[in-house]
Amino acid sequence: MSGARFGHVNLVAADWRRFVKFYSEAFGCTATGTERDLHGEALERGTGLPGAHMRGVHLRLPGHDENGPTLEIFSYERNAANSLATPNRVGFGHIAFVVADVEAARRSVLAAGGSQHGEAVTTAANGRKVTWVYMRDPEGNLVELQAWSD
Repeated sequence: MSGARFGHVNLVAADWRRFVKFYSEAFGCTATGTERDLHGEALERGTGLPGAHMRGVHLRLPGHDENGPTLEIFSYERNAANSLATPNRVGFGHIAFVVADVEAARRSVLAAGGSQHGEAVTTAANGRKVTWVYMRDPEGNLVELQAWSD
């Protein structure tokens, strides 16, 4: 498709405000625009969910300007049940952040309310080295931290 541009990734949270706090504190994301409170016929038709009602915001991702992609965080008035993400589950796998120092970023994620999923490892990729670790946000979604070196 010609002219396509990446827009956003959506995370549905049990508590969207908690997610906003976590991604802001751990990664420096910043809210764009105002809080959204969406409901009504258009949302119901668009989502295919009768009575749909959601609230949330978009967060500007670090390293991007006002025209860059965002992380869209919403909570529905009635969220569906969740199962804990695993690295090999079909569907959304993880969101990744490139950081200068994996260990410092790991500590930041833990301090902001996240948890660790795996061990930090260093592997070779495309003639370079990458140190990475899987973490979890406060609701169990996987977040990869990665630092590249020559």
